[in-house]
Amino acid sequence: MSTATPVIPDSSPIVLEKATIRSWKMPIAFGVFVVLSIILFFGFPRHGQSTFRFSEGTDKVKLGNLTVDTFSTTIVVTILLVILTAISVWMAYQARKANLWLVIAFALIFMFGFLAWAGSGELPVPVTGLLLGTVSLSVPLVFGALGGVISERGGVVNVAIEGQLLGGAFVSAMVATLTGSWALGLISALVAGVLVSFVLAAFSIKYLVDQVIVGVVLNVLVTGLTSFLYSKVLAGNPTLLNHPPRLPEWPIPLLSDIPIIGPVLFRQSIIEYLMYIAIFAVWFGLFHTRWGLRLRSVGEHPEAADTVGINVNGTRFWNVSLAGAVAGLGGAYFTLGSVGAFSKEMTAGQGFIALAAVIFGRWDPIRATLAALLFGFASNLQNVLGIIGSPVPSEFMLMLPYVVTIFAVAGLVGLSRAPAADGKPYIKS
Repeated sequence: MSTATPVIPDSSPIVLEKATIRSWKMPIAFGVFVVLSIILFFGFPRHGQSTFRFSEGTDKVKLGNLTVDTFSTTIVVTILLVILTAISVWMAYQARKANLWLVIAFALIFMFGFLAWAGSGELPVPVTGLLLGTVSLSVPLVFGALGGVISERGGVVNVAIEGQLLGGAFVSAMVATLTGSWALGLISALVAGVLVSFVLAAFSIKYLVDQVIVGVVLNVLVTGLTSFLYSKVLAGNPTLLNHPPRLPEWPIPLLSDIPIIGPVLFRQSIIEYLMYIAIFAVWFGLFHTRWGLRLRSVGEHPEAADTVGINVNGTRFWNVSLAGAVAGLGGAYFTLGSVGAFSKEMTAGQGFIALAAVIFGRWDPIRATLAALLFGFASNLQNVLGIIGSPVPSEFMLMLPYVVTIFAVAGLVGLSRAPAADGKPYIKS
């Protein structure tokens, strides 16, 4: 009786080749800025001295001014930008992930050179005022971006940030005026944001309507509703309904006396301190708590989350509401902390810039906050350039924040991936 010889399969290891993915967005973006620097600094050279002022009259600790030669500074800045661009090209060729420090270093060096060029022979550049205005203008953007991160990490695209900001601004102005309490105004802004996001959650999660369409419709609805109520209700009696108390400034002892950092970060109102807490709370909760694990799971793989007993749609619903509350608090800053009264469409597209910060920040709360600060800096830069009398045309300064937004999202994001189930409704089988 013959027996068949068993066939032993080839036991040699299988070698899988790793796909090489190169992203040239950052080198191209850096190259554009280098070309812009060469055209600006050498095509329109400016000579003389540029002065940077680091202390204001109310500061207890005074720092001296920094004065540099304008043309020499622009030469050194251009060389450094070329070096950083070469590093980004090498990293892209090696298929290495671009480091955040490279972007920050490039931005700081370019901005130093640009301010030295723009402020040559004019008034000194107020560094503390520039940074203070950046933080102030970034407050609604940061709250809106944090709300977008929470919502989209759970799988719901939050295009309605604009409506949540505007709703929070309107309701906080009216409630704070009627009650005379800015604290109740802040609480009412939270409620207004929740109500707007409640509609977004109901239609997109329960009735499976396209999330982007619902968000756009909500923005139009809130804009029209608040404009109508402003014209028919608030404008008729602004003293009674649209004159809210301003948020008081609460300087933190000792910390507020630190040069530059103190006035910028620790000489603020309560809403800025709430912003600091919100940034840490969202970051810590998202990556170090059970709540964050559940939220990310329903945004990445809702089927797997459902298998282990997580109520996917319920988790999404309540977290979209939470995102609306955070964004609504940012809306209160317009009426209680910045302008002091409500006006038509006063958010002026800030919600869409906050959404861009979410994408630019790759759905990470810390990165999204940095992106919001970048956009706030661009907005405040036009004010500072106007004060020091720079040669930059006023038309360019007005469009600067939006140019930075488009360029940052299109040119500096690189390869990024949204949560896998973002924008996809979940139907339990």
